[in-house]
Amino acid sequence: MSKSFIFDVDGTLTPSRGRIDEDFRLWFAQFCTDNDVYMVTGSDKAKTVEQVGEYIYNLCKRVYQCAGNDVWEQDNNIKKPAFMTLPDIAEEYLDRQLNYTDWVPLTGAHSDYRPGLLNFSIVGRNATLEQRKMYSDYDKQVKERSRIAQGFNKRFPQYQASVAGEIGIDITVKGCNKSQILKDFDEAGLYFEDIIFFGDKCEAGGNDYEIAEAVAFGGGRVYNVKDWKDTWVKLKGIQ
Repeated sequence: MSKSFIFDVDGTLTPSRGRIDEDFRLWFAQFCTDNDVYMVTGSDKAKTVEQVGEYIYNLCKRVYQCAGNDVWEQDNNIKKPAFMTLPDIAEEYLDRQLNYTDWVPLTGAHSDYRPGLLNFSIVGRNATLEQRKMYSDYDKQVKERSRIAQGFNKRFPQYQASVAGEIGIDITVKGCNKSQILKDFDEAGLYFEDIIFFGDKCEAGGNDYEIAEAVAFGGGRVYNVKDWKDTWVKLKGIQ
C-alpha cells in the first residue's frame, strides 16, 4: 500500500512565518504529484497559501488548518467550526502574562482567534522577523511559552495549550489537537503503519506531540525535524 505523508508547515516545510524556498518548492511540487500528501497546521488557509503557494496547496489531498478544526480539499471547505472563544477568566489569565514577562518590546495583536483555535503570543503578531527570532532565542533559554501553556492547562483542563511555531501558543478545546485528523485516515481504511509524519514540535508540550505519538504508536514513522532543510534531506533519504 502507498504511504501517506503528513506535514506540519511552519518550521517544517517553510521558515517560520516565511515562504517556502524556491528550489524546495519545485522539488516538493513533484513530490506531491508522485505521493499522497497532507498538511496539518495551526494556521488558517490564507496564511498557509501565503507560505507554500496555491499550487502546492491544491496538490495536497487534504489540508487540515487550525490543528484540524478547519479542513480543505482544494477550494472545498469540508469542515469549518465557529471561531474559538474563551471564557473571560481564561482570557484574563493570558492577558496577565503580558505583565509578568521580562520580554520587550510587546508589539500588539497577542491573541489571534481562528476557527476552533486561538494562537497566543507574548511578543505579538506585529513583531518583525528579527523580533520573532530574538524572542524565539529568548524563549529557548527561559521556556516562557512552556510555563504559560502548562499553567493554562492546569487552570483550564477543558482546553489544551501547546507550544507552536517560533513565538506562539496554540489553544484548542481538549482533544481537538492535530491528532484528531487521524480519525479520517482510520475511517478511510488507511493503516497507521503507512503514515509518515514530519513536524518540528514533536516533543512533549509541542503542538505536533499528540499526532506524532499517535502515528508512532500505530507503527508509522515520525520525523522531528530541525527546519525545512532537514525535511528535504530526510525526504530524499526516503525516496
